[in-house]
Amino acid sequence: MKTISATIKSTLLLLLCINIQSAMAQFPLHGWRGPQRNGIYNESGLLKEWPAEGPQKLWETSDVGKGNSSPTVTDKYIFVTGMNEDASMETLSAYTLDGKKIYTVEYSKPWHNTYPETRTTPAYSDGKVYAIGGCGDIVCLNATDGKEVWRVAGSEAYKRKINTYGPCESPLVFDDKVIYSPAGEEATMVALDKKNGKEIWRSNSLDDYNSYASPIVIKHKGKKQIIGATASKIFGVNAKNGEIEWDFTIKKGHHGDVGNPTINSPIFKDGKVFFSQGYDIGSYMLQLSDDLKSATLLWSNDQIDTHMGGYVELGNTIYSTTHINNGMGNWYALDWETGDVLYNEAWTGKSKGAIIAADNMLYCYEERRGTVALVKPSREKFEIVSEFRITSGEGPHWAHPVIANGVLYIRHGSTLIAYKIK
Repeated sequence: MKTISATIKSTLLLLLCINIQSAMAQFPLHGWRGPQRNGIYNESGLLKEWPAEGPQKLWETSDVGKGNSSPTVTDKYIFVTGMNEDASMETLSAYTLDGKKIYTVEYSKPWHNTYPETRTTPAYSDGKVYAIGGCGDIVCLNATDGKEVWRVAGSEAYKRKINTYGPCESPLVFDDKVIYSPAGEEATMVALDKKNGKEIWRSNSLDDYNSYASPIVIKHKGKKQIIGATASKIFGVNAKNGEIEWDFTIKKGHHGDVGNPTINSPIFKDGKVFFSQGYDIGSYMLQLSDDLKSATLLWSNDQIDTHMGGYVELGNTIYSTTHINNGMGNWYALDWETGDVLYNEAWTGKSKGAIIAADNMLYCYEERRGTVALVKPSREKFEIVSEFRITSGEGPHWAHPVIANGVLYIRHGSTLIAYKIK
């Protein structure tokens, strides 16, 4: 009986591991804002306080090229997009985990207008790296040497309706698909075969301009759906066939004539979708139906609007920053269920910025002075435990931080720095 019991336990353990690996393979693991694209990194044993000068710096490099994208960290490599020296091409650079460069390749022309610095955070899957260029091309490269595998001229193919600041999307890669959101005359969203770039499906056009937000994939009641955005709508797309199953019109903000600067990816939990955008667009909570065919508004908050630093949810609390103007903003906490403001505080002498979370702590990166803070989640106040300042690099501190294997990665312009936080 003992032998049979041990065999059964071993078999169950093996099946559990297979199921976990299979489930993980169905969702993005390496790319924009962490394994679930919600800003939360699945780490443990991280420091709960830093020395006065900050955590230990492991290495620093200043040759990633100008850009505001985040690095993508895998078990072996780090991938980061930037620009070449004369800013005529976007580049992808690969590094070892100890900061040694393996290669740099040019993959796309950059956006030709305001803020041309690289915005796309690359995605990694099965030995390939995927990026969306500033001209709207979707590119697949070999991870080991950077050689091009395939390319699709997305803006041309789908007659993209280009918003003020051009393409800023980070590709969503899951199952066998690469998701791209042209918001063009031909399609709002498309799915490409990740092996060869061939179209799997395209959604109908919503006849709207593109947003700057990156889509997410959710699974609810056994069904997958992709949630994306155009300039004026949040929408849900059937992951199997590309059908737009619901859409929600966003309040018009005060930003130009083309369309809203919809920037932040939504977050999903328990059938609910939260999103917030700057320029007085505000914050919204939607309730999805069980069949994911409709979405209804649960609450909105006109006073709380996140510019472009993202947000995270911990313990039924949403944490992020407000957009007072392009150089100022407070740090806030909202109740997930009601939208009530729990606090809305200035970080003295600092501005708004990007936020991520790991091991039940918040990591805040202020965009004006480059201060990084370790913050204790609280529903009562913005409780900073430790902070230090990034002095290397150039330009605004717009790249979102990344945490992987006990290391905090901060990108500032052409500089990438790794800190030991475990």
